[in-house]
Amino acid sequence: MEKTTRQIAEWIAGFDASGIREEALSRAKHAVLDWTGVAIAGAREPLVDILVADALDNGETGECALVGRAETVAPASAALINGAASHALDFDDVNRQLHGHPSVAVLPAVLTLAEQHRASGRELLDAFIVGYQVACAVGEMIEPDHYLAGWHSTGTAGTFGAAAGAARLLGLDARQCAHALGLAATQAAGLKAMFGTMAKPLHAGKAAMNGLLAARWAARGFNANPDAIEAHQGFAHTQTTSFSASLLPGASHERLAVEAGLYKYHAACYLTHASLEAVGSIVTANGFRPDEVARIEVSVLPSLHDVCDIAAPESGLEVKFSIRHLVAMAIAGVDTGALGSYSDETARRSDLIALRDRVELIDDDLPNPNCARVVIKTDKGKRLEKFADVSEPCSDTPVQWNKLTDKFRRLVGPVLGDEHAQGQADAIGRMDEAPAAFKLGTLDLIPGA
Repeated sequence: MEKTTRQIAEWIAGFDASGIREEALSRAKHAVLDWTGVAIAGAREPLVDILVADALDNGETGECALVGRAETVAPASAALINGAASHALDFDDVNRQLHGHPSVAVLPAVLTLAEQHRASGRELLDAFIVGYQVACAVGEMIEPDHYLAGWHSTGTAGTFGAAAGAARLLGLDARQCAHALGLAATQAAGLKAMFGTMAKPLHAGKAAMNGLLAARWAARGFNANPDAIEAHQGFAHTQTTSFSASLLPGASHERLAVEAGLYKYHAACYLTHASLEAVGSIVTANGFRPDEVARIEVSVLPSLHDVCDIAAPESGLEVKFSIRHLVAMAIAGVDTGALGSYSDETARRSDLIALRDRVELIDDDLPNPNCARVVIKTDKGKRLEKFADVSEPCSDTPVQWNKLTDKFRRLVGPVLGDEHAQGQADAIGRMDEAPAAFKLGTLDLIPGA
């Protein structure tokens, strides 16, 4: 544990971005594409309207873009609002190392700075990769006890990632980076008790904003404990009983964390995806009607009860964290990848509630939280079983890009039009060649627009 914070700080300042492999750059652009799509789609959610109205009413106007919106605000507010917007739909990427959502915490912070300082697309990507790595490294060091105790790692470890990415883009030295990490540590927060409410997306926004502020303040000489992660009564001491320090990788040899990103194709908590994939396979292969289902058994790790087991969801947002209601939706043919499926009406549908009441969650000793075993028993005595594991990223980079582009067009097309949506996706695919960072999620992204 000795000098963990300073070692991370030295890694941030000394990371040789010229050695980043092409595969890692490609995967980073995947994350940017996915983040931009979910941020545009989430930009008109009620929680975002509230944050925008509050910022403007408090005079926080400025020149920083809000993704998917016309308003511009001050930098810190932009990081906050863009972060919350990108997590509002709970459709954003995840990473098992972090045990949460890295891009929604890191990218809004570095995007804001890149816009302010007119950084190149490659500089933005490099800073994002560094911040993503630190978020995942800190997350891995404090898990599993941190998450199991009720902390939301996106908001806590994500703050370190945002600070690291912002520090990298500002060119801070190792001493300044250590203070930025200390300032991140004392601001890091987020409770799992907020899942299913507007406060969960706020965790991502606050992580981005607080990380941005930490780096900016450190650049001006604001100090903090440079051993904040490992210090007595510091971050690890107060928030986990399972701290284990680890070294961060070099750019050119080991796989970077951004290459292990997992992406959602169901607009719900990722811990429900294995169950949904298993149900989908059973339904596709057997073609039975919902009224023929007598019982559904879903075997998962016991830890899922504290994350996605809202027994009787009353809103579309709560549905995203109700594994039983989601399984009922999948059996009934409701498109779990469509944003419109997550409405208050869906939560109240009597046919779905009847199906949900036939779902039993069974605690099982599965290999990881992203596994599930589903057994569907029909009224004719059939027993249909499927195991699914969604814990590993797609191994084919072009295939993943195409899947994410399809998702992007589906999210962005209704907002900006299909032609502009494709233009944005193409521009993100070339962003490492852009001489100056563009405003993601606006028409400024498209050359000549």
